[in-house]
Amino acid sequence: MSEEKVIVGITQGDINGIGLEVIIKTFLNPQMLELCTPVIFGSNKTASYHRKTLNIEEFSFNQIRNIAEINHKRVNIINVYEEEVEIELGKQTLNGGKYALKSLVAAADALAQGDIDVLVTAPINKENIQAPDFKFPGHTEYLDEKFGTGNSLMFLLSDTLRVAVVTGHIPVANISQELSTEKILKKINILHRSLIHDFSIRTPKIAVLGLNPHAGDNGIIGNEENTTIIPAINKAKENNLLVYGPYPADGFFGNETYKKFDAVLAMYHDQGLIPFKTISFNSGVNFTAGLPIIRTSPDHGTAYDIAGKNIASEESFRKAIYVAIDIYKTRKQNTELTANTLKFGFIKKER
Repeated sequence: MSEEKVIVGITQGDINGIGLEVIIKTFLNPQMLELCTPVIFGSNKTASYHRKTLNIEEFSFNQIRNIAEINHKRVNIINVYEEEVEIELGKQTLNGGKYALKSLVAAADALAQGDIDVLVTAPINKENIQAPDFKFPGHTEYLDEKFGTGNSLMFLLSDTLRVAVVTGHIPVANISQELSTEKILKKINILHRSLIHDFSIRTPKIAVLGLNPHAGDNGIIGNEENTTIIPAINKAKENNLLVYGPYPADGFFGNETYKKFDAVLAMYHDQGLIPFKTISFNSGVNFTAGLPIIRTSPDHGTAYDIAGKNIASEESFRKAIYVAIDIYKTRKQNTELTANTLKFGFIKKER
């Protein structure tokens, strides 16, 4: 491991999308190499195709066979496949999913082995990546099974807003039955711990949204608030957590109440992500909280409609790298602080 810079593992995403475009554009800025050592898991042939399509000449990859060969002053790429691959920019194809999965598996394995410090994933297509060894609705669920014990949390971050969700990639028709007081309380606890350990917010204030319009209007529009959500909030308060709600989602974001809190817990995917992307699109970051590893991604998808046109913004991907580095350093600092505190306490006790 480098003692100077964080080693950032990067997946290439769907080869027909904008993943490699935003990766290349991010590292066209030489200052990025002062912050981290990037290692892309993919194929030099595939990456070079994208570079040539974008007509970017002043950029090259350092091909390596393993982590031991990395150059901390270059953008490294490990070939996880050698064959020529047909690239059809802007199209959803089987190849797009097949080689996105090869990249993801190789990067996740490297993360598990400690060869890289953090993982930043480029966008995948959730349909074409499905395979016998990948039956997940997205990165979050895959990484939760590989590294966690059901403790992951989809957590969207920007400079002005942090939003997490209780339920992620599930049909809207299933949301209500997927919610329980225990599940909501568990997500509150994961969010609370992440705010402390990953962002150094010592006494986080968390807002919880209701499920129904107007947060149920005391049971007139729906009763999940009274039977499920409020009991979870009350239990969190009993544990001395600063948790408030449930808030009606429309007014909460419309009148900018979210600015009074360190994070917001939404009940389902679109309830949290629609306002988040409206407020922070192209500058937000998706962070998988609650796991022992660090993984971030940009807050956009494959964007087939603009793939290969050299108009994709790299801002969200670049910020995903910044966030991953910051969380890595914060966790390391907090771990060292805890160790020193325990050591000091032990010495003090001996005296």
